[in-house]
Amino acid sequence: MTVAKEMQTWKRILADSIMRPEDLPPWLEVEGANTRQVIARYPMRVNPYYLRLIRRKGDAIYRQCIPDPREIADEAGTEDPLNEEGLSPVQGVIHRYPDRVAFLVSSTCAVYCRFCNRKRKVGRPGTIGEASIGEGIAYIRSNSQIRDVLLSGGDPLLLSDRKLQGLLAELRSIPHVEILRIGTRVPCTLPQRITPRLVSMLKKFHPLYLHTHFNHPEEITSEAAAACGALADAGIPLGCQTVLLKGVNDSPDTMKLLMQKLLTIRVRPYYLFQADLVRGTSHFWTPLSKAMEIMAALQGHTSGLCVPHFAIDLPGGGGKVPLLPEYAVGVAGDCLVVRNYRGELHQVPLYGGWKKKR
Repeated sequence: MTVAKEMQTWKRILADSIMRPEDLPPWLEVEGANTRQVIARYPMRVNPYYLRLIRRKGDAIYRQCIPDPREIADEAGTEDPLNEEGLSPVQGVIHRYPDRVAFLVSSTCAVYCRFCNRKRKVGRPGTIGEASIGEGIAYIRSNSQIRDVLLSGGDPLLLSDRKLQGLLAELRSIPHVEILRIGTRVPCTLPQRITPRLVSMLKKFHPLYLHTHFNHPEEITSEAAAACGALADAGIPLGCQTVLLKGVNDSPDTMKLLMQKLLTIRVRPYYLFQADLVRGTSHFWTPLSKAMEIMAALQGHTSGLCVPHFAIDLPGGGGKVPLLPEYAVGVAGDCLVVRNYRGELHQVPLYGGWKKKR
């Protein structure tokens, strides 16, 4: 396929996206007036590729991409629960941790996910542009403690190849920036974007890592597998950051199958996140006990490669905190009593087999 045809394919799919509820197929018809109110506040975009993954109204794919009246009916949560705006020294740069930043370089996505933690920004023209990107590069260049830059958005891979290459080249020219990462849902929501030309360009900027985002086994299609395979063949390590979502993937069987299928397309499960407390998303929230149940169902019941870190992104910008099910039960003498994945109790010497010296 020629470069022109490659670009035409994914751009055509994107151009044919559904942006209004009345343009949905009849079998997915939603209540028009309420949904129009939702998208007036939180824009809608579902491209034809992702739309065809919906098997029935209300299924896991439908819930992720079709606007829901509950998004404006329930005011629980806040617009910016992670205090990203407060942690932005310049527009578009989130500097939460000492040695790394998230750099917002795009305000658009191939699909506008209804659970997005940046609902306040995504799909809104003017929130990110040339000026904010220039300010971001200047800030990163002036701050020598920054060694790791995560490109985020929106979706950085919706930038043109030329713009993305220029941006990566600019960042790679900064001596103290050692690691470049891209956060993108494109391999899941628009895998046609992963063209040979794009992959050939990205491989010039190693060490480069890509964090993608699959939430359900039915998102792992032959097209997604081909996209991830092309990136992996270019030496780009792939990790998945999944969000635990009520009615989408909040069952042990679904999550185990998702993690197993990710490995078959050469994507390493990285994080499983508790859904952020974003206004308009409370119908996706799950209790922490559900997350612990799922993590316990993964640990020991499938390959360790399939087990992500479960983490909460603390409200107010406190950062990520990993959590695990409680395996340590107590202490008996000089031994720690632990429970294994079968529920059996075992004693492990606290001091490597040696008794504590008195």
